[in-house]
Amino acid sequence: MTETVIKTDKLTKRFGDFIATNGITFEVHKGEIFGFLGANGAGKTTAMRMLCGLSKPSSGSAQVAGFDVYKQTEQIKRNIGYMSQKFSLYEDLTVVENIRFFGGIYGLSNADIKTKSESLLAQLGMESEAKKLVGSLPLGWKQKLSFSVAVLHRPKIVFLDEPTGGVDPVTRRQFWNLIYAAAQDGITIFVTTHYMDEAEYCNRISIMVDGKIEALDTPRALKQRYNTTTMDDVFYQLARGAKRSE
Repeated sequence: MTETVIKTDKLTKRFGDFIATNGITFEVHKGEIFGFLGANGAGKTTAMRMLCGLSKPSSGSAQVAGFDVYKQTEQIKRNIGYMSQKFSLYEDLTVVENIRFFGGIYGLSNADIKTKSESLLAQLGMESEAKKLVGSLPLGWKQKLSFSVAVLHRPKIVFLDEPTGGVDPVTRRQFWNLIYAAAQDGITIFVTTHYMDEAEYCNRISIMVDGKIEALDTPRALKQRYNTTTMDDVFYQLARGAKRSE
């Protein structure tokens, strides 16, 4: 994991007098599962929107897949996948119609879409659901399908914004198995979550508190540094320390 696919330097986003993302600096490497952790309102989604080319930074710099977030947003969008906390497929289309639709948006040929559709359905065990409306599926199936469609075109990076919100623990584990498989295939995973236990699944994590990155390292190194066995306690100590310094 030596190739840098995301690089930021003092990246900042202001909304009037409010600083949502405050001078964040970090790098993410190819094939890495990078956890972007923090409580709700810490600035995670704001940072992700800037990296996806959906929101212009107020200051600082960033490159995603080799492209500048100020000047090359369309190139960024062509080289990434994205899945939001809110389910992002069309519920009034069938499973296979969604796959074909997004495959077309991603510029895949009809032959590739057919092959990838069959492979995806087999991988998820959803062959019998292919012609069912997505809106009729259980939430866990929807989330796994949404992730699989987000990486259908083999993007360099896939951004996942709170992808496991509202799903049961078993489905969360199955979802992370899909993430591991994508990372092993060379896709970089950038995932935001407020579930501290999910940090254990990442190669490295950053922890945001009030718009700032307060820590960045492997889960093991962070637990050693803060003399604890859980990421929940690491986060608690960081949040408490930030509040004391205000």
